Amino acid sequence: MQHLSVIIVCKNEADIIGKTLESLYGLTDDIILYDNGSTDNTLEIAGRFNVAIHQGLWEGYGKTKQTSMTFAKYDWILSLDADEAIDDELKQSLLTLKLTDEKAVYVIKFKNFLGNKYLKYGEWGGDKHIRLFNRKTVSWNNEPVHEKLVIPVGSVINRLSGYILHRTIKDVEDYATKTINYAMLSAEKYHKQGKRVSLLKCWIASGFAFFKYYILKAGFLDGYYGYICAKMTAHYTFLKYIRLKELEQ
Repeated sequence: MQHLSVIIVCKNEADIIGKTLESLYGLTDDIILYDNGSTDNTLEIAGRFNVAIHQGLWEGYGKTKQTSMTFAKYDWILSLDADEAIDDELKQSLLTLKLTDEKAVYVIKFKNFLGNKYLKYGEWGGDKHIRLFNRKTVSWNNEPVHEKLVIPVGSVINRLSGYILHRTIKDVEDYATKTINYAMLSAEKYHKQGKRVSLLKCWIASGFAFFKYYILKAGFLDGYYGYICAKMTAHYTFLKYIRLKELEQ
């Protein structure tokens, strides 16, 4: 097993948490599930695995993830969402990795799914993020949405083989609900930052978002689901800015 801690923040993820935890079998002896008030059987399912369950209040994405790391046994952190399993290739990469340089961070490639459809193009194609790092040198910022890791100058960025399998959306209805929620949170974030927007930008930005991801980034090659993703991104962009305009007034 590897000397790293897996941190998963979750709430009401009974439909997916089992697959995520199953994919981590044999990787480490420290898997932390930081639950923010699940009312389904998420915790019951998690209890079937060798997982340390902690519960705490939701503080926004950045702060909550930072709080969750305080429960880790090891300083090396693999940060996952509840709907992010790892494939066998990535598991082997992690197991054979020599975690000796505290300044190193590791980029992991993603395979994003809408339902059972793997999206190879558009906004979700070629996705990758830093998800393995040492908490002595790296932390999450305090943003309530679209949180980011604070990476110190001089950090060494490496890439790992294998993929995180991100099954983020169950169906189009679920996608629409999450789109609206993220748009509202993003608008509030922008408003607190003092950003302003014109009505013209609301329309232009949403139209360009569709053009960018469906045409320029070849989302059309993913067929129907590529179209849906580009439309949802455009819808998200419009809602975000129109809500920001509403908050201004």
